[in-house]
Amino acid sequence: MSHNKYSIFNIQYPILNIFLVLLVVFLFSSISSFAQNDSTKKAVIDITSSYKPVLRNAVKINFSATNLNADTSKLPLLYNIPSQNLFYTYQPISLKPLALDHDSVLDLGNRNYVKLGYGNYSTPYLKAGLSFGNAKKLLVNIYGDYISSQGDIKNQNYTEANEKATISYFTPNNEIYGAIGAYQHTYYLYGYDHSIYNYSANDVQQSFQNYSAKIGLRNKDVNDWGLNYDPNVQVSYFTNQNKLTEQTLIANVPFEKALNDKFALKLSFNADVTSYSTVNVVPANIKFDNNIYQVAPEVVYMGSLFSLHVGLTPAWDNGEANVLPNIYGELPIKDKMFTVQAGFVGKYDKNTYQNLSAINPYLAAFATEQNTKEVELYGGVKANLDKHFIVSAKAGIVTFDNLPFFINDTATDNKAFLISNERNVQEMRVHGEVSYISEEKLTVTAGFTTNQYAGFKDNKKAWGTLPFELNASLRWQAFKSLLLKSDLMAFTGGPYLTKGNVAKSLSGGADLSAGAELSLAKHISLWIDINNILNNKYQRWSGYEVYGINVVGGLLVKF
Repeated sequence: MSHNKYSIFNIQYPILNIFLVLLVVFLFSSISSFAQNDSTKKAVIDITSSYKPVLRNAVKINFSATNLNADTSKLPLLYNIPSQNLFYTYQPISLKPLALDHDSVLDLGNRNYVKLGYGNYSTPYLKAGLSFGNAKKLLVNIYGDYISSQGDIKNQNYTEANEKATISYFTPNNEIYGAIGAYQHTYYLYGYDHSIYNYSANDVQQSFQNYSAKIGLRNKDVNDWGLNYDPNVQVSYFTNQNKLTEQTLIANVPFEKALNDKFALKLSFNADVTSYSTVNVVPANIKFDNNIYQVAPEVVYMGSLFSLHVGLTPAWDNGEANVLPNIYGELPIKDKMFTVQAGFVGKYDKNTYQNLSAINPYLAAFATEQNTKEVELYGGVKANLDKHFIVSAKAGIVTFDNLPFFINDTATDNKAFLISNERNVQEMRVHGEVSYISEEKLTVTAGFTTNQYAGFKDNKKAWGTLPFELNASLRWQAFKSLLLKSDLMAFTGGPYLTKGNVAKSLSGGADLSAGAELSLAKHISLWIDINNILNNKYQRWSGYEVYGINVVGGLLVKF
């Protein structure tokens, strides 16, 4: 056996032989791997096991419980509860005094009532009210009252009877309303010197009669044009029996157009026509007309910060033309709990015999009528001190043209009053008022007015006026079935003339009254009124002493 020394498998080179063997194995495995790789086939991944991610368990923090410290501090709680009262931004119309005592009736919710009573000074009393309709289509109300008394002084008597009926008919958009009324008031001129004169009742009788009717049309809601309207006409026929007759027609046509939420326009036409005539007057009877016509345009602004009314009123007083101012407004401040008021306003007061005799029923017939032009510049404040108290104050300077004063007829027996007109005079007027209101159970009001006149041209003093007036009232619903009330009227005496044109002043007076009303059953109540408790026989008009203490009581039935 021969041997080649160059053979690779020759054991003489062991390291080289091992290297060659490994090279051969690598080549064969590369060829086999290349043969298995097919580039034409899509690569596929085979998952032989699923992987589910898991969060590491959180480490829980353990707290040891401890009690909280108690809070002993007091938290101040401030409440701002508005007063439960109503305040109106419109300007109220002037009120004219009437010769009737105020009478309050306990309202038990019934529509019909009859009130009967009797008192000293031979005083029968009757008052009744009836109501018909459902207030949806038709509503009719009928009222009436009667009272008379006889005083201790001869002819110190009076009688008052009043009747009135109102009707309202409702359509979908409007209300047609009307009223008819009549009254008869009889007084006696007992203010003469009874030691000198001895008159019978017929000689000094003042018997006033009045018949009136009114009709009007007003819209129920604001229409598509934003227009409000209320045209109305009123006629009256007034007489002082066997002395004079007065016929009056009043037509009023007001319109209001809302421009937006803040601005509005107002326009009003007014005609007040009166015909006056006397009878049985020596030496001759008198007849004349007294007419006033007015046009009142006005712009109204009702904003969140203030309200303002701006207008001018052209007026014709028996043919004499004048332009009256009509500017006033209110400025609420401090959450509307405090309000500042100011204005420059003017108006005409119609001095008919009917209007003046309602102030002084002992008025004699006169031969002429002069209407009063009144222009006032005023300022005032109104405030809610809290949820119960309301305080207001107002001061103004008023200029009058043709202001009527009442003077005694000193040329005869001094029992009647004549009119003495002042062509121009100024008045400093101050009025204050405070009210306490507690829900509907208790209401207390008190107010005062001062009247100081200056600049006289035709009179030395303001005859028949009151320099100072005080009024107060109380209404207390003490229990559900018991109403208590009280009123106080006090004043300082005004100047007057005696025979020989000597000026004097009355001493003034105070009149305190009280009353109660007790409900016995659902429809029956007892009532009592005690007037002039102080028994102060004062004189409001010179020569006319009032009654002393007088008591009237009776029964009230509601159904």
